[in-house]
Amino acid sequence: MVAVSVKGSSNKWPVEDSIEELAQLANTAGVSVAGKLTQRLPKPSKTHYLGKGKLGELLSLKDSINYDVVIFDDELSPLQQRNLEEALQVKVIDRAALILDIFAKRARTHEGQLQVELAQHQYLLPRLAGQWSHLERLGAGIGTRGPGESQLETDKRLIRQKIHHLKMQIEEVRKHRTLYRQKRKKSGIHIVALVGYTNGGKSTLLNALSHADVFVEDKLFATLDPTTRRLTLPDKSAALVTDTVGFIRKLPPTIVTAFRATLEELTEASALIHVVDLTSHNAAEQCETVEDILGDLNLMDKPRITALNKIDLLVDDKTCDEATAINYLSDWRAGMNKNTVLISAEKRWGLTKLLELVNHTLTKIAHPF
Repeated sequence: MVAVSVKGSSNKWPVEDSIEELAQLANTAGVSVAGKLTQRLPKPSKTHYLGKGKLGELLSLKDSINYDVVIFDDELSPLQQRNLEEALQVKVIDRAALILDIFAKRARTHEGQLQVELAQHQYLLPRLAGQWSHLERLGAGIGTRGPGESQLETDKRLIRQKIHHLKMQIEEVRKHRTLYRQKRKKSGIHIVALVGYTNGGKSTLLNALSHADVFVEDKLFATLDPTTRRLTLPDKSAALVTDTVGFIRKLPPTIVTAFRATLEELTEASALIHVVDLTSHNAAEQCETVEDILGDLNLMDKPRITALNKIDLLVDDKTCDEATAINYLSDWRAGMNKNTVLISAEKRWGLTKLLELVNHTLTKIAHPF
């Protein structure tokens, strides 16, 4: 794992935390982390990302650690990636490619697989020069080269065709989603969407609220495809609760673009529940990342409830009950606003209060005066 800390950067994440998250991503992808290397620079090198001395240090570690892949914490330019692979003589990937690889493994529905494949092709297109290793993995045929056309030009043309075809397929899926949402809207049923940083406990909360059986694992991006379940509120009315893809720092733009149809579920939601992992020492920075992405999606004005999750892990006495745990965190409660609630999705603590907040929020939307 390799990361650069840029001097004077507005990034609030310490480079040690950033590279630790990169290691968690690698673990999710099934990679064994052999070591971590960081460097402070005024700005990353345009040609090799790292400075010359640190690149030499990384190369010298190859004999002692015997690594066979290097993962960089930022998105590399095609030039940087090509130069690094030539210098290190191992496979080099960046954070964006790692996230795409995880998404490819996690996508279970046809829609999710289409979206990931589109993002992969959009990521690969500018990186073809000097590193295409062939078209069988892209599902394209060989033998379509025109007169005088180079292999690289052929590859680019085939990838552009594939991107166009995938966009058409995703647009068809999007139309079906839109029709489905219109039917839901006519029924008058409210939709509540769960948002939050990846591995914050959204899927566990969905299971707890709706008695669903969504796959849960203590890994980043354990669930990728959106899941919607029916929810009964305290006043006996019904709502739909939707679990969406988790957010993360430096989310590749190709992912955001490809998952537009899925993220539209957030646009159609009546309210959002922002699930926060209270045990993370980067909880504040994670919240800021989620806020930034919601801002990019023009969702900042959407009614929102904040659920501070995993409070059971903050209590020293692991045998205590819900009331004792919440009382233990009384200092937290003193600083919370009226739309924030302490919960443990795993223990099902605080869910009554959360549902009351959801009920109140939806009632206020339906009857604003």
